[in-house]
Amino acid sequence: MLTIIEQFKRIPTTCISDVMDGLNNMDPSIKPLKEEYKFVGRALTVKIPVGDNLAVLKAIREAKLGDVIVIDVKGDQYRAIAGDFIIGMAQTLGVTAIVVDGVIRDIVGTKNLNFPVFSRGSAVAASSKIGLGEINIPISSGGTSVNPGDIIVGDADGVVVIPQSDAQEILEKALLKLKKDEEREQQVSGNAEAIKAYIDDLLSKSTK
Repeated sequence: MLTIIEQFKRIPTTCISDVMDGLNNMDPSIKPLKEEYKFVGRALTVKIPVGDNLAVLKAIREAKLGDVIVIDVKGDQYRAIAGDFIIGMAQTLGVTAIVVDGVIRDIVGTKNLNFPVFSRGSAVAASSKIGLGEINIPISSGGTSVNPGDIIVGDADGVVVIPQSDAQEILEKALLKLKKDEEREQQVSGNAEAIKAYIDDLLSKSTK
């Protein structure tokens, strides 16, 4: 039997977003370094002050296989939270992805890792290692609340956060919507008359 994580892997973020009314999406500027990146995993949260990434290393050390490290750095885009060396360590220790409301560096080397990193972009400046910051606490990343253990899904369209308390209900709704979307596409795509009928139906409903 597939786990809930495995089932979410076949559902696009757009479909999941729709069944949550678009309320649990991270800021659209948080994008994958490569469009082909897709991940699903449970959140290991990190809250750090600008310019101090020691808690990121702590999170990497304590992460369980399959965790997604989600970092709240208040949207800072001047100092990178990590480069290819630190991100490579996370990959080696079994982290599924890194999502940050901030930036990374060593962009070419990081892309060469073929490891899902979702960020606001890249920067040159490094962070220090002072030791402030916390892990496994409620955070806000990309304008969205994230709690430890929430399911995080990312693909080319962005990142959605699925509260773990509602995960099963959201999964069932998303699977149903995905099925309906696939059936609609099969019925309508490439069929001019079916397309016109579909649009006419939507227009008639909007005027009632």
